[in-house]
Amino acid sequence: MKHSFNGLKNIFRSHAGRFEPVPYDPQTQVAVIRSSICTGEKVAGFKNKKDGHFTEVMLIRSREDEQRFKEQYHIDSLQTEY
Repeated sequence: MKHSFNGLKNIFRSHAGRFEPVPYDPQTQVAVIRSSICTGEKVAGFKNKKDGHFTEVMLIRSREDEQRFKEQYHIDSLQTEY
């Protein structure tokens, strides 16, 4: 399971090594945390309301990570999916 979040570190990377946020449209997407029942690993991201496609944004390791995600995208609450 160590490879499950391998691609997350590159989601924010731009060509200059700076971090750029993943686009979020509250009209077509809902912010969620996906949590593994087996391992407890959590990933914050956006789920498309129409087709259910999930875009991973960041690994959540603590309450501070969750708060940072909410602040960055101006989100009040997150639902958790298992």
